[in-house]
Amino acid sequence: MKADTGEWVRFAEADFNAATALNRSRAKHISNIIGFHCQQCVEKYFKARLEEESLPVPKIHSLTALLGLLLPKEPLWASFTPSLLLLNNFAVKFRYPGHVATRADAREALKACRSIRGEVRLSLGLSKK
Repeated sequence: MKADTGEWVRFAEADFNAATALNRSRAKHISNIIGFHCQQCVEKYFKARLEEESLPVPKIHSLTALLGLLLPKEPLWASFTPSLLLLNNFAVKFRYPGHVATRADAREALKACRSIRGEVRLSLGLSKK
């Protein structure tokens, strides 16, 4: 694995660890933050995969746009699209007043994150964990 890929993986894992720790917390009003860390985890894993393929890593946050760049290498990942649309909401929509994620939203985001994370890790030669 390339050094820069490893850096992306480390950052992605930090977001994953934050999301899982916050999910176990009894703190109130943190569903938005849990989902945000899930979105960030997937974004960084996608960027790790781009880096590993020596493809440009754009400074964008849209998971569906990043997926579009990866589909030529990983066509089966098209099945991630519904989950990515859910996670994209946590990048912007739920970060501002007027939209509040529920605990159920956060659980769904974490489930999507775990699934996608596992597949991307396998594609990078890492354990699914």
